[in-house]
Amino acid sequence: MTINRRTLLKLATLAPAAKLVGIQMAHAEDREFRHALTLFQDIKYPADFKHFDYVNPAAPKGGRVRFGLVGSFDNLNPYTFKGEPGPAVQNDTLLTSALDEPSTEYGLLASGVWYPEDRSMVVYRLRPEARFQDGAPITPEDVIWSMQALRDAHPQYNAYYKNIAKADQTGEHEVTFTFNQKGNRELPLITGQLPVLSKAWWTGKDAKGKQRNIKETSFEVPLGSGAYVADDVKLGTSIRMKRVADYWAKDLPVNIGQNNFDTIEYIYFRDANVAFEAFKGDQYDWRTETSSKMWATGYDFPAVKDGRVVKEEIKLRQVEGMQGWALNLRRNKFEDARVRQALNLAFDFEWANQNLFYGQYTRSRSYFNNSEMEAKGLPSEQELALLNPLRDHLPAEVFTTEFANPLNDTPQNKRKNLRQAAKLLTDAGWVITQDGGRNVLKNDKGEQLTVEFLLDSPLFERIALPYQQSLELLGIGVSIKTVDSAQYQRQVQNFDYDIVVGNWGQSLSPGNEQREFWGSEAAKRNGSRNYVGISNPAIDKLVETLIFSPDRDSLVTACKALDRVLVWNHYVVPMWYIDYDRTARWDRFGRPEKLPDLSTGFPTIWWWDEEKAKKVAAQ
Repeated sequence: MTINRRTLLKLATLAPAAKLVGIQMAHAEDREFRHALTLFQDIKYPADFKHFDYVNPAAPKGGRVRFGLVGSFDNLNPYTFKGEPGPAVQNDTLLTSALDEPSTEYGLLASGVWYPEDRSMVVYRLRPEARFQDGAPITPEDVIWSMQALRDAHPQYNAYYKNIAKADQTGEHEVTFTFNQKGNRELPLITGQLPVLSKAWWTGKDAKGKQRNIKETSFEVPLGSGAYVADDVKLGTSIRMKRVADYWAKDLPVNIGQNNFDTIEYIYFRDANVAFEAFKGDQYDWRTETSSKMWATGYDFPAVKDGRVVKEEIKLRQVEGMQGWALNLRRNKFEDARVRQALNLAFDFEWANQNLFYGQYTRSRSYFNNSEMEAKGLPSEQELALLNPLRDHLPAEVFTTEFANPLNDTPQNKRKNLRQAAKLLTDAGWVITQDGGRNVLKNDKGEQLTVEFLLDSPLFERIALPYQQSLELLGIGVSIKTVDSAQYQRQVQNFDYDIVVGNWGQSLSPGNEQREFWGSEAAKRNGSRNYVGISNPAIDKLVETLIFSPDRDSLVTACKALDRVLVWNHYVVPMWYIDYDRTARWDRFGRPEKLPDLSTGFPTIWWWDEEKAKKVAAQ
């Protein structure tokens, strides 16, 4: 950064600084800046901690790790709504998370953070030593510009940060974010997750003299500030990241024992089968296996048998969110909840689990599976206090019945469920007619009930095909369309589908992201994660109650109430979950004695083990 720019920055921000924070600035000495923020009661690591407990502070540096990805990329700018980006840039955030502590963030770019009791604002003090990878200092101006630029460039950022009214420089190394609402416990931490970009780089010109534009796709590697920088990019094929030797934050306690590999490479393959064969051929090092069939039958190749490849199930402490067939309510045929319920009755999970998944899965019955936030039994008094005022807008079963998926464990139950589904469809106005000897469902306008499954992987075809048979028995016309990842992303962003696989991961402390999942505003905004198109004022109310919960108990209560309303509206056909990660790796790596509770930590806290690598090479 030039001297002239720093001078202009100070002149531009000197006058408004005191005006912004008013009395708070007058009593700045009363503000106690902390090294971390949490949504829970306690912060695990004190201000003078040396490193996280789960790292090896003496971990050796060196070696490389390779990942295999399915698909391709047509863009190196990860901050735009357009295109499919490759992982070519790392930008540090104001705060960073610990992997053994939920909903707590520690200072990274920020050395300290403060907010008032009403959470109407949050103030960050930046580390003067923070630098971009070109050596330029990271300034409050970069923070402020990043917030606005990201909101302008991508609808998800705009939604996530919508309650930030403004950002101002309030000191030489200080930024204040002012909120448009009070009492939102998550807003200070949400601002801490902001990736800080270089205003000078993004508002400048590239090597060819072309003006850069954060809203557009680009084949230029953006300037970053993180531990790795892209040093070899083959468009659509691979990206290699190199560790930055003089990374400004390498000696901070939040980074000790981390970022140990010299290079991290991402290699793209055209489909999942080719990618698996490449792993077997030692073309990349680590897999998190998503296919139960592959996990059960595919890992019998020689490298597994002789120990060169380690197959391991790693148990994690985490909430298992909802994965399911997401029914797009923007299509009129799904507006009636009876149609949606009929689709669930026709889905034979038990057959799929036994014949396709080798019994590895548990069926999802909640949007907060495997946690204290999962609704069980009937509503408690505390839940009823939230639900009763909304009773006129809720299914009656919310108050009278514990949700359970239909069981197709016997032929008798399967027939019973199909009969019930047929009745629901009839009640919803769909009548069975005959067409060439097959059942066809039509409404009073003569329109046939048809559904199309939009997929981006052949792996889901084997799940959709038997489901298709059950739906066709009911008279529903079914088609299955599998497209490449870029086309799939475009159609999902524009809500151009009947049914897709929806996946809503959850944390141990749900909050503002629930608006993005279920909120009425998100239903209207392309690119949101409201894949179903839910626009329900009762759900909006429950989401806001959840976000503004003053303590853990009230948060859990709000989550349970929301869970009941979501499941009884039959917005999705629930799929399944497992509560561990299925991992396989070529045995070249070391790791800490005890992994963190919330993540495998790979590759961040692992390292290259030269002796193991030599043994693998020798075999």
